[in-house]
Amino acid sequence: MRIIIVGCGRVGLNLAGKLNADGNDVTVVDMQASKVEDVTSRFDVLGIVGNGAMHTVLREAGIQTADLLIAVTNSDEMNLLCCVVAKKEGKCKTIARVKNPEYSKEVGYLKEQLGLEMVINPEYEAARKIARVLRFPAALKIERFAKGKVEIINIKLNNGNKLIGLSVQEMMAKYPSEILVGTIERGEEAFIADGNFVFAEKDIVSLIGQPKFVHDFLKRIDKQERVIKNALIVGGDIITHYLCELLENSGIALKVIEKEYKTCEELSIRWDKVDVICGKSNKELLLEEGIENTDAFVALTNFDEENILLSLFAKEFEGEKLVTKIKRTDFDTIINRLDLETVICPINIASDIILRYVRAARNARGSNVESLYNLIQDKVEVSEFLVKENSPMSGIALKDLNLKKDVLIAAINRGGELILPRGNDVICANDMVVIISKHLGLQDITDVLQ
Repeated sequence: MRIIIVGCGRVGLNLAGKLNADGNDVTVVDMQASKVEDVTSRFDVLGIVGNGAMHTVLREAGIQTADLLIAVTNSDEMNLLCCVVAKKEGKCKTIARVKNPEYSKEVGYLKEQLGLEMVINPEYEAARKIARVLRFPAALKIERFAKGKVEIINIKLNNGNKLIGLSVQEMMAKYPSEILVGTIERGEEAFIADGNFVFAEKDIVSLIGQPKFVHDFLKRIDKQERVIKNALIVGGDIITHYLCELLENSGIALKVIEKEYKTCEELSIRWDKVDVICGKSNKELLLEEGIENTDAFVALTNFDEENILLSLFAKEFEGEKLVTKIKRTDFDTIINRLDLETVICPINIASDIILRYVRAARNARGSNVESLYNLIQDKVEVSEFLVKENSPMSGIALKDLNLKKDVLIAAINRGGELILPRGNDVICANDMVVIISKHLGLQDITDVLQ
């Protein structure tokens, strides 16, 4: 596809790299020449310096032959204007990043009136993920597929966990359940599970199944279920606004520490049930506000370094659920070594959602990508495909399919019925199929075949 990205900030940079790696013809536009140069020097993409809301600049970028324009500048209004001009100048589809909470209730109207294919809000999606793990703190991450019928839950095998030393096959014999083991992350290595894989301490394991079965299984292996009654949040920016909204009636008491008085005032007026503290998040204030007794600590400042340091300090108080927001994506391996439990990266969230759309829009041969998620960043992807008529995979037992190595067919949703597939199961037309794979960038379900 021919794609124009307006905005070369962190989101634009991340998108340019992933869309380029997926084989798309990408052009980036930004008013700052240094940002354009940074993107074009890293990836095989074209760059235009200029205002992406001007028709002359978009024409220079090739808007008249473009298939898609993605506007991801830091200004919601600029992004929307870019999409309007793109619609006037070309016949391309448009995606706008809109993060302001004031626009959150207007998404449907904006899409309809401006003809947008998608309005992406990474901050809101990040808040949803945080709210999910606070409600179920045994998990590091929770992703939902098959219209919510399938959950993929990441857990860490800490010292004493009953799975340590067992193989996957032995686990299923000892703790029979309607779940599957998907992946195991061990240090910097990633594995697709098979029956002979033996669990070790500190492994991060992804479990797949219906929510009730996964939760029941975790209780059986003595994965201690922490109940979050209160949470301390540092940073009062946009994600915090959305998080307060999502957890307003959850029974979790929220306390927010924010250094900007105006932001504190806005939070306290909008969310009268939230305890808002105005001050710098230093050690003394954190102790004064009871960090040692809180059930969950969420670091949401605008600085990665501060979030990491705050979380490392909170980690000293055992039993707390930790959530850390990270903007930069180029130090993933180092951050993983810090063992910060749940790490949230809005940039990666935005990229996953847009990549899913782009792949589906390519009109794949026998199926479409319906969902996409980096289960282990840049190592393992989860893709959900809608199988079309006459797919070459239809009607063949899974055990007879010539699948590539490091591919797992994790779930089949057939008309609302969830199937955790075994060797004799078959894929049929109109099935929704969830696939876990170390082969990144799957465009079609048949790409998993040898």
